[in-house]
Amino acid sequence: MATQALPLDMVHSTAQAAVMLDPLRLRMLERLGEPESASGLARQFGLPRQKVNYHLRELEKGGFVSLIEERRKGNCIERLYRATARHYVIDPAVLGRLGADPEAVQDHFSSTYLVAVAAKAIRDLGDLRGRAKKAGKRLATFTLQTEVRFASAAERAAFAEELSNAVMQLAARYHNEQAPGGRSFQFFLGGYPKITKKSDAEQEKNQ
Repeated sequence: MATQALPLDMVHSTAQAAVMLDPLRLRMLERLGEPESASGLARQFGLPRQKVNYHLRELEKGGFVSLIEERRKGNCIERLYRATARHYVIDPAVLGRLGADPEAVQDHFSSTYLVAVAAKAIRDLGDLRGRAKKAGKRLATFTLQTEVRFASAAERAAFAEELSNAVMQLAARYHNEQAPGGRSFQFFLGGYPKITKKSDAEQEKNQ
């Protein structure tokens, strides 16, 4: 039977993404954070069990759900399924040449450039996670996240300049191109306004 669900998994192919992005299947995956049967899902959604079974089989083929238990219920065998992960991220590499490329963006102060750099980081992490899993090793990463409220645009600009200078100094201090056995790491820093109000789509979803 299936092992414990992953905290997060990545979708690495267009075929896999197509399986997942059906609206009904997305709703099913949300419910399958906890074990549930086709009959249980059919009752919750008000749909025929045969239709739910079909979508469950497609999700299982795509690697999004796993059978975790079989139990007898009367004269029938009830199969319980669970999503293979709590959360999913679609690898930007799925888009191929259509994916965001930082090198193609000239304005490095634009939101387009920040999105492209973030997408590249996700793409690289997807590749590295796969390699680490194959090698049976833990992937070394570092994450720093914080929030700063600026009194003015001028203070925001001053903060960005000081932060850039500090990072440049640290990079110059620790970077060692000739270190035997050393390994290079990628870092990027970005800032954007904090979202304080739910979008219209989020509000409709919660109603």
